Amino acid sequence: MAEMLKIKLSIANRVYPLTIPPSQEEGLRKAAKNIEAMIIKFEQSYSVRDKQDVLAMCALQFASQVEQKTLDKEHVNEHVEEKINALNQLLDLHLSS
Repeated sequence: MAEMLKIKLSIANRVYPLTIPPSQEEGLRKAAKNIEAMIIKFEQSYSVRDKQDVLAMCALQFASQVEQKTLDKEHVNEHVEEKINALNQLLDLHLSS
């Protein structure tokens, strides 16, 4: 079994101890940093009374980004599939001639 790493991440003035594979450390630290930056942005832009509200807004923002990327990827995949089908038709036309 791979060696696990114990780290502590601070999010919204709370410390979260985690035991993770070393390969996940950089990603988790960057994610925590992004969350902290977004918390500051929301607190400066909106009158927010509760950290839970700010965290909910952060979660919604990140989730919507993930969903949008999924939708964009599906659109690109459809476009690529259409192009491949068109190329296949051209190849079939030229090969059958």
